Amino acid sequence: MSSNFSDFGFKAPDILLPSDRIDAKKWAVVACDQYTSQPEYWESLSEEIGDEPSTLRLIFPEVYLETGDKKAIISSINENMKKYLDNNVFQEYKDSFILVRRETESGERYGLMVALDLEAYDYSKESRTLIRATEGTILSRIPPRKEIRKDAPIELPHIMVLISDKRRGIIEPLAKKKDSLRKVYDTDLNKNGGHLTGYLVDGEEDKNSILAGFSALYGDLDPKNPLLFAMGDGNHSLATAKSCWEDLKANLTEEERKNHPARYALVELENIFDEGLQFEPIHRVFFNISLPVFEELLSRFCASFTKEEVKDKEELLKKTNAPGQHFGLSDEGKLFVYTVNGGEKTIAAGTIQLVIDKMLEEKKGEVDYIHGVDVTLELGERKGNLGIILPDVSKDNFFSDMLSDGAYPRKTFSIGHANEKRYYMEARKIIK
Repeated sequence: MSSNFSDFGFKAPDILLPSDRIDAKKWAVVACDQYTSQPEYWESLSEEIGDEPSTLRLIFPEVYLETGDKKAIISSINENMKKYLDNNVFQEYKDSFILVRRETESGERYGLMVALDLEAYDYSKESRTLIRATEGTILSRIPPRKEIRKDAPIELPHIMVLISDKRRGIIEPLAKKKDSLRKVYDTDLNKNGGHLTGYLVDGEEDKNSILAGFSALYGDLDPKNPLLFAMGDGNHSLATAKSCWEDLKANLTEEERKNHPARYALVELENIFDEGLQFEPIHRVFFNISLPVFEELLSRFCASFTKEEVKDKEELLKKTNAPGQHFGLSDEGKLFVYTVNGGEKTIAAGTIQLVIDKMLEEKKGEVDYIHGVDVTLELGERKGNLGIILPDVSKDNFFSDMLSDGAYPRKTFSIGHANEKRYYMEARKIIK
């Protein structure tokens, strides 16, 4: 067994949590990249919190990225971080993991707070590192996020990273013994976010158990292509942390680089096989395109395809999720299931993305990404539109599909509803 967490690209972080005098329900707020078309959500949240210490004052809600005074907001964030550090708003837990229990409308799920080593992460599509992006990274989204992070003294993660632990040998043993662990927070979440409980994991026995679990998991990997950690949520936040670290390390000695806090990023690990972790496919609607034009584009990226007209949504979903590569299609009141043979990509989302890229390049249509089957089918009924229904995301094949095709196309899946996304609770210093 390996003797060091660093062999697996992570370590036990020094975690900052709000002190006992802080109202945890006002402290924790949902990820900044949610409700981006609903400023009223964030305005209502701000009114609810008032002047109480809150992570809302330490983040930049993305709803304001295009409309707010960015320099003033970033300056205020950094000032609040320093003020919170100086005024003992935080208490620090050294060299510790946190077991996170989240109860939402989708059920109960568990996570583990760790610090991932950014030297073991590469978000490029051809990456062979331990830590990888699951979806295509849009490079233009990194610079505005770097402006927010580059001078910040602390980080607050909404990043969720997946491991594929069928043995359930890492997080689940801790969950079973949670009652024997020290509870460090226990709170309802605002805005219907459910309930959040945190347990301190700092004992040597538990750390050795985690290490043994990762040794077993790592031992199953292809040494030439060892995918251990796959991004769940917060892909561009981790890419931003990586970019900031690359800038910073250029001016550090080799010795300084080894343990600089900015070399790491605080994230929540979750086992993809946790039953409380709900994956939902994100569907597509094509606009201003005919079915023959779509089929001609599709034919460029596979040896052949067949289509079958089906009678209703239930039949469409059943056949779309059958073994093989299938997707559903809604066109002016008719429903079809397509089967792709000999495709350039092994999953339907990959094949459809090739069609999207070519369609946009040749200006033969437009696209939008839609949550929900019913909305997609209804939009597909309208003249000039096509609704594309993608199959469910398979937890069993999630990692193997990444190994086959590289990162998934952007907006392939979503983990839970908006109010089930990660709420900010833990923080970590990222400056010396």
